[in-house]
Amino acid sequence: MTIKHNQQIQHNHFRKDWQRRVRCHFDQPGRKSRRRNARLAKAAAVAPRPVDKLRPIVRCPTIKYNRRVRAGRGFSLAELKEANIPRKLAPTIGISVDPRRANLSTASLATNVERLKAYRARLIIFPRRAGTQKAVDSPADEIATFKKSSKDNGGGVKKTSDVLRIVDRARAEAVGEIKRSEIGEGTKDAYRVLREARSEARLVGVREKRAKAKADEAQASKK
Repeated sequence: MTIKHNQQIQHNHFRKDWQRRVRCHFDQPGRKSRRRNARLAKAAAVAPRPVDKLRPIVRCPTIKYNRRVRAGRGFSLAELKEANIPRKLAPTIGISVDPRRANLSTASLATNVERLKAYRARLIIFPRRAGTQKAVDSPADEIATFKKSSKDNGGGVKKTSDVLRIVDRARAEAVGEIKRSEIGEGTKDAYRVLREARSEARLVGVREKRAKAKADEAQASKK
């Protein structure tokens, strides 16, 4: 039987065994410290490599957000080809690759190729084994210089995104709040000026008719 109108709900056990269905996040401080320790352990394990990979600059979808830029999933194969980086080598040197992504404009292609070249110029590749130098590896003098500088400044680059930042120019150049001091003086009584202009626009025909009738009376009185 269904109940109509705003009546009392019959025999509903909503408070039955509620302790089992409630979760209180009292472990948040502990989780915070565990996450921090995990980040430090990961950084120490992959050192001197950065903890993140290089990602491309892409635009957000839809007309509402396409003026903004953000980090994408990975570089397209066309961008890697333009930057002369083999597609199988890229993941091994800290470059994320997305083979499904396609470049829809030459501007995005040029931007990401320039980003890849800037990363490649800064990149120092250590030999996999000591004493065996490959063509991909960095020269010995560069490696020695990096080791010396990393001892002085406490290590190399921790995050790639800190060095090769993605700057959203649309957000940086957007118009924010305008201070009262930046606004010009303008008209003192703007409301009165607007009302007078509205009144004059409404009474144009009446005033023309009145002026015409007055001119006709003056011309008739001369006769």
